Amino acid sequence: MKRDNDIALVAIVPRKKDWKILREKHWYRIPVKSAPDIATQLKYLAFYQPKIFGDEKWSVNYYARVKEFKIVKRIELLPDEPKHIRAMEDYYRFTIEELRKLPHPISSKKWRRIVFIPTTLGKLMRAKEINDFYHTSPIEEKLYKTMKQYEVTPERQLFVREGKTRYCLDFGIFCKEGKIDVECDGEVYHSSKDSQKKDRMRNNELASSGWLVLRFTGTEINRDAKACVKQIKKAIKTLNGIEHRPVAKR
Repeated sequence: MKRDNDIALVAIVPRKKDWKILREKHWYRIPVKSAPDIATQLKYLAFYQPKIFGDEKWSVNYYARVKEFKIVKRIELLPDEPKHIRAMEDYYRFTIEELRKLPHPISSKKWRRIVFIPTTLGKLMRAKEINDFYHTSPIEEKLYKTMKQYEVTPERQLFVREGKTRYCLDFGIFCKEGKIDVECDGEVYHSSKDSQKKDRMRNNELASSGWLVLRFTGTEINRDAKACVKQIKKAIKTLNGIEHRPVAKR
């Protein structure tokens, strides 16, 4: 029986060779050292197909139930690639059932690098676009749903590099005359002096690189998420509206 809260992971299939392995041998690999924390708890895997997959590119079309996993060396999985730089590194080998098609393709509306997206089976079944997959904190979920209700379309968990530092934005919004970083601050994590100092340094670096940073506390979001979105929309209007970048141009 399918359960909405079963843990799932959206993962990229970078090569057609890997797709053939999925379809014919029914396994998928993830490097242990870069695997998400939920790797050992996975019940389902879904697969993002990049540009090389023609008509199915830039979308998630298939998923499969995970039967079991074990840790093996890459050379054991791909003995025909003995000189690969990670040949002797540990990988999770996930044995899967037959691939199944999702109810409809889940596309990425804007170009972005996708590797892993932790999610749930319920979200796999109901998502309409890539950002619907993300399974984050309750306050982020509430703000995201409210933004969508008022036709604000952010990119979730967006990684950006500014200077020498890589940042993960809760929400990134690209406007015609600028870009907005929206952050949801949990009361416990962001209340310490050390966290506040890090937030301030982060804000300054992003602001100096052209990002308008808006931060909302969990209390603000839970009390009136609509008011938070009203502020976001005001910032979007100041930057001349959201920039629409069609998928076809990627």
